[in-house]
Amino acid sequence: MRMHAQPGAPLSAGRVFRGWRVVTAAFAITFLGFGSAYSFSAFVDALQRDFSATRGAVSLVFSLAGFLYFGFGVVSGPLADRYGSRRMAWIGMLLLALGLALASAAQSMAQIYVAYGLGVGLGVGCAYVPVVGAVQRWFLRRRGLASGLAVSGIGVGTLLVPPLASALIDLWGWRAAYMALAAAVALLGCAAARWVENSPQELGQQPDGDAAPAARAAPASEPGGVPVLAAIRSKVFVLLYLASMAGAFGVFVPFVHLIPYALDHGIAPGPAVLLLGMVGVGSTAGRFLLGTLADRLGRRVSLATMYAGMAASLALWVVCGQFWTLALFALVFGAFYGGWVALMPAVVMDYFGGRHVSGIIGALYTSVAFGTLIGPVAAGHAYDLSGSYLLPIIASAAGNAVAAAVTWLLPCRSG
Repeated sequence: MRMHAQPGAPLSAGRVFRGWRVVTAAFAITFLGFGSAYSFSAFVDALQRDFSATRGAVSLVFSLAGFLYFGFGVVSGPLADRYGSRRMAWIGMLLLALGLALASAAQSMAQIYVAYGLGVGLGVGCAYVPVVGAVQRWFLRRRGLASGLAVSGIGVGTLLVPPLASALIDLWGWRAAYMALAAAVALLGCAAARWVENSPQELGQQPDGDAAPAARAAPASEPGGVPVLAAIRSKVFVLLYLASMAGAFGVFVPFVHLIPYALDHGIAPGPAVLLLGMVGVGSTAGRFLLGTLADRLGRRVSLATMYAGMAASLALWVVCGQFWTLALFALVFGAFYGGWVALMPAVVMDYFGGRHVSGIIGALYTSVAFGTLIGPVAAGHAYDLSGSYLLPIIASAAGNAVAAAVTWLLPCRSG
């Protein structure tokens, strides 16, 4: 005789909820994807030297990739809603590995643009929004925590992969370093994609592992939600989009220029690379702690606080010139950046529901794509012209201050 749980009771109390397996897969995929992408800063000097390129020209490689891995979510999100997140994760990991492998064989900056920009950009773009969207469907009460754990892979990847890439460059050169990253992504990324499940309802389960409301085994209802077109026409989406775009112009400047900035201030290459790892440390802490705190304090208010925190920390960067002050900046900025990344998908779910959440997140992230395309390149060209990062750092802080103000205009909502 089959036992039926009471409504709202945990499903299979003696077993680990399957949603945490989806979170683990998302962690691995974001670790590999963004760890590989954000390790680009470790390659800047080698690419400048081997291809006699300016800092602005090299920065364009990261910006192209960033534009695609955020902008392509507008395509991969709806595809995941229709065909499933697992397929998109597999495709993304294979494209990412291919892009890294082709970059290792590049003979010109143009080939780097195509191989790294398209391969890494499309690879992360195919996988990121679908797996993050899947996590949102598996949780309700603990959505902020689950989202934070899933995307903490970005922070841990930022902590571990750039120093690893730097060590590989020192040992074998930048080409072999890219090939090693390609092999790791192909093997581990495709393995992690097997654990991605689109939603609990497809497996007859409920978010958070709760039992179905009906005592009998009726099919689980599809998650509700606002259609993509209706969502993007709403005032809420417009405000989220404007805030995200304003903030994104400055958010990714440190990921390209923090190491070169440190080198310009006389810091040795080893400690300079560690600074990017400290962004990863702060980011991981922010995703764990601030994502959980946001579930209690309210995710809308918390999102505005993340923008304000990034603005304040970027303003702090202006006066940093020693290793310990740059380390403090990296940790504080990383914490607020991590909280921002963790909260964005959860806030979208709060306002628009789960049925089309991947498509809506993908549409929203086109704002981040434009900011990523322009911000790091503009900072690089500003440096080439003036020999200083002062103007781009001030502009980055101002953009996030504007984003905080816009976010406060969002209507109140539970969560």
